[in-house]
Amino acid sequence: MTEENKKSTRCGMVSIVGRPNVGKSTLLNTILEQKVAIVSPVPQTTRHQIRGIYNDERGQVVFIDTPGVHIGHDQLDKYLNHSSIGTLDGADCVIYLVDVTRRIGEEEETVAQKVKEVRCPVILGLNKVDMKPEHLPEYIAFWEKVKGMPVTEMKNFTMVSLSGKEGLNIDVLLNVVFDYLPEGPLLYPDDILSDAPQRMVLADIIREKLFLLMRKEIPHSLGVAIEQIEHRKKITHIKALIYVERESQKEIVIGRKGDVLKTIGTQARLELEELLETKVFLELHVKVQEHWRDDFSFLQDAGYQLE
Repeated sequence: MTEENKKSTRCGMVSIVGRPNVGKSTLLNTILEQKVAIVSPVPQTTRHQIRGIYNDERGQVVFIDTPGVHIGHDQLDKYLNHSSIGTLDGADCVIYLVDVTRRIGEEEETVAQKVKEVRCPVILGLNKVDMKPEHLPEYIAFWEKVKGMPVTEMKNFTMVSLSGKEGLNIDVLLNVVFDYLPEGPLLYPDDILSDAPQRMVLADIIREKLFLLMRKEIPHSLGVAIEQIEHRKKITHIKALIYVERESQKEIVIGRKGDVLKTIGTQARLELEELLETKVFLELHVKVQEHWRDDFSFLQDAGYQLE
């Protein structure tokens, strides 16, 4: 890279925020052209901040995929909301993502009021325009009401109609992002896609399969922790713990003659092998941990950075 190019390199942190199920993780995966965040139709699938790192000749964007801001009451809900809102302070740019196929709700008001307070540039991502974007005008009017001015008068603000799932206008979004980022050196080596800890990534893959298979039963009572990773010759042994809140939920996860747990294990193992590029022996255990979502000590031990 020449000295002239070094001077023009842009780099910064971009937080993707919104209420649950607006497509934040799908958008991140599409931008990176590789899966780094789990995706499911179940709200609150994302439970950690996921950093996805995008590089091109213009520089580097560190995208932060956050849990959806929602109305909740237990310790886990408080953690998820704090994790999302906490990314706004240090961001160089915020993508406020909305689902234009859904009506505006109470959660939207909570998100918008927090985004309103940021000092960095804001991009209103009008997502899912490939479907039936019947509520798109409502979101524009809503944001104008929150800000107290027409969008044409807002500074450091851009609207982008897009589809994270179909990849529509992703190039437009990236152009806007880079325009807003400051000049500076790369924060990460340009061959790194994510800085997520390996145990968290492996646990999330297993949790995604649980959510997809059990979305009509007990998704929010499910958690996954990786207890052991042992690399042996030509195979990696992974021991994971699935925790639920009640004995009846344990029976559902295991299934009749263990068929549900076997299906989850098979689906997860195939993706783990693709990720780790090695054969995987996946050992799954199910444990009842009553009220784990509201157990401060347990959540800390499970890897949630509570304050």
